[in-house]
Amino acid sequence: MKDHKWLILSGIVAAAVVLAWLGYSLRSGVAVRTIEVRVQTIREFVDERGETRLPDTYVITMPFSGRLDSKPINRLREGTRVSEGEPVARVVAEDIELAVHQARAAVERLDATIDENADVRVEQTVGAQAEKLVESIAESVKAVAARIDASRANYEYAQANLARTRELRRTNARTEDEWELAWAQHAEAAAAYRQDQLVYAAMVALEGGMRLMPDMIRQYIERKLDKSAEVLRRQRDETRASLDLVLQDQRRSIIVSPIDGVVLARRVNNERFIPAGEELLQIGRLDDLEVEADLLSIDAVHVRPGAPVEIYGPAVGEPSAKGTVARVYPAGFTKLSSLGVEQQRVKVVVEIDPADRARLVGERGVAVGYRVRIRITTATKDNALVVPRSALFRGDDGQWRVFVVRNGAARKQVVELGLGNDQEAEIVSGLERGEIVVDVPGSTLSDGVRVTADSKNR
Repeated sequence: MKDHKWLILSGIVAAAVVLAWLGYSLRSGVAVRTIEVRVQTIREFVDERGETRLPDTYVITMPFSGRLDSKPINRLREGTRVSEGEPVARVVAEDIELAVHQARAAVERLDATIDENADVRVEQTVGAQAEKLVESIAESVKAVAARIDASRANYEYAQANLARTRELRRTNARTEDEWELAWAQHAEAAAAYRQDQLVYAAMVALEGGMRLMPDMIRQYIERKLDKSAEVLRRQRDETRASLDLVLQDQRRSIIVSPIDGVVLARRVNNERFIPAGEELLQIGRLDDLEVEADLLSIDAVHVRPGAPVEIYGPAVGEPSAKGTVARVYPAGFTKLSSLGVEQQRVKVVVEIDPADRARLVGERGVAVGYRVRIRITTATKDNALVVPRSALFRGDDGQWRVFVVRNGAARKQVVELGLGNDQEAEIVSGLERGEIVVDVPGSTLSDGVRVTADSKNR
């Protein structure tokens, strides 16, 4: 019975405490943090992750297939500074010198052949002798023609003598010996005449052939000096072109840095055969360091070249660096977010202020591929009515609202927003300068509830 009375007494005490607390709350109000609506400059910006990069990376490649000399390139390391025109790689000198020697020897050999081909003294001598031979044969033909006349006369006489002897032999006016002698003379004269005819025909044919000889020799000389020389000249031009290529390779065999910069990457180090076009080094100029970021396309439409940019983050340190938007790419691309959501993004390039870039590179050691954050200002407005973003909330109708403290009570107020960022928002209508709003209103705060203001300075 005593326990039951004790429980009743405890309940009465607890109820009294609750009633006392409610009474105190009704008199003093719910404690909230408040802030005054101010007039100030507000910036609307896009905040995104970025990465440092170089606008131009100079890739040093093998100019032609060959053996790379390891000595020049082995002294280079990532971060080594190089000067414009400084040798950074070299092809083994002995190999290229041998190729030059072979190409030069081929040109010299063809030069000698052309000189030899241009010397036609032997052919001209043979031509002169041929002309003399033609003259000699022509005289011989004349002599043979005269001899044919004599042979014909002798033959005609022997023929007539044979006929007379035959008639006289019938009357026994000539002896048998005289008849046989006349017949023998006739046969001998006929053979001599026939032989002289054959010799004459042969000499005429020989003369005709020999008369072609000087022309043939002249044509040979002309062809030798014209067509053969042209072929040899073309061959010499080809060998000279090959020599020029080898000499060009000799000049390119010593590979120099195109800029004053630093070695970003070294791909090879030992002496070995390397095909043409294979990458040896990457060289960049850190004085040209810039930032590249991938913006959401819905944000990129508000970004214009020349817009001011704040570059910050652990790599940058304090203070943040300044920059400007140098370029907005005209084409977007699809990228998967860390949550696997497809996003349409656009690349933006930010040029770093030269003084800040010198500090980042020289003092902070920022180089290529460092992660930073950028804040691009897309719009600015002076004398704007501003409240913290944390004071805003949406109503059931989707409109933006704030709690305004009036006469000690929190009152819901519909507002229209203008510019905004992650921290602040411009109020276009619904509030006046100097009014007090609740910052970060709790979910239990309702319209008309009395509040105790705890001012927050911003």
